[in-house]
Amino acid sequence: MALFDRLRGSARTRTSKQVSGDAAEDAALAFLCGEGLRQIERNFRCKGGEIDLIMQDGDTLVFVEVRQRSKDSFGGALASVTRAKQRRLIVAAQIFLQRYRMPPACRFDVICYDGDRMNWLKNAVEATPEAF
Repeated sequence: MALFDRLRGSARTRTSKQVSGDAAEDAALAFLCGEGLRQIERNFRCKGGEIDLIMQDGDTLVFVEVRQRSKDSFGGALASVTRAKQRRLIVAAQIFLQRYRMPPACRFDVICYDGDRMNWLKNAVEATPEAF
């Protein structure tokens, strides 16, 4: 991929944080696929926000936020999913769901990496009217 970027003249260097974040998403994707979920889309971006992974779990569409922190100080990875971040996730999910005539059941999961410890939190974000 980097070769093609250089040929186009738009080679971008990725920060160590971006590389580390991509690795966490790769690990989360592999874990979820091992748990029987199927990938629908990765890094869905829209004006309202971004969703790291969109997966299918049976009849349920799962919007997954992957968070990584090298240490669990300041509350760890889960604490970094603020109300503002949750609102952006919900807006992005609403935009994604516009492609469905009849949207499926949905949930919001968070996969947190604190150091080398991983936690999978199902239904971690509650999409209620108060979330807006």
